[in-house]
Amino acid sequence: MGKSVEAKNLNIYYGSFLAVEGVDMTINPKTVTALIGPSGCGKSTFLRSINRMHENIPGARVEGRLELDGQDLYGANVDPVGVRRQIGMVFQRPNPFPTMSIYDNVIAGMKLNNSRASRSELDDTVERSLRGANLWNEVKDRLEKPGSGLSGGQQQRLCIARAIAVRPDVLLMDEPCSALDPISTLAIEDLINELKNDYTIVIVTHNMQQAARVSDFTGFFNIEGTGKPGKLVEIDETKTIFSQPSQKATEDYVSGRFG
Repeated sequence: MGKSVEAKNLNIYYGSFLAVEGVDMTINPKTVTALIGPSGCGKSTFLRSINRMHENIPGARVEGRLELDGQDLYGANVDPVGVRRQIGMVFQRPNPFPTMSIYDNVIAGMKLNNSRASRSELDDTVERSLRGANLWNEVKDRLEKPGSGLSGGQQQRLCIARAIAVRPDVLLMDEPCSALDPISTLAIEDLINELKNDYTIVIVTHNMQQAARVSDFTGFFNIEGTGKPGKLVEIDETKTIFSQPSQKATEDYVSGRFG
């Protein structure tokens, strides 16, 4: 578990519109990479291209290469569903299936993958995943209750449990704390620190302090203006990006002298 992701001259289109241009990025195994930058600069589009989620938008496509441990994720015979099994995703707003129990929420991904697991295997997966998401002790006595009965922070950890239940290699997080209060945010940040022992994590965040706290590497995306493509300005160790970035635009952004 925990594989490298590499983008090589990646261009992402929506129809004829070039949304993200020329991304070269290596994401190391079992690290946390934060993607920062102003709204509309392509961070989330790039993130969603890693597990081929952006293809759900009609006309969306990529040029260039995107590799998981050297394997082209957009190769001719590659099944996007298989890609999403290896590369899990957690969204901005917690989205547990509201009518499903906590238990069924955790194993929902396994069922989609036609897993023929026994009840005891499912029980083990539910406990492993909820422990992995630091949620087990809070919900172990109400696994049959609906996931919608949890608080926002608990629902987001339930979504993380659902994502890791299928044992992916990479976990993508698109602003996972933006809808949460500070205490729930701290719980998710602590969890990210633990999860990187097993997974490669990429997180889009608008919270600069969060990027500084949770990530090993930070990539700064920027955009020259409306209708122009977003670009990766630079990526480096997080402490370098926040103290001595090589580009003035990065320095202006992280110091708040931006826009």
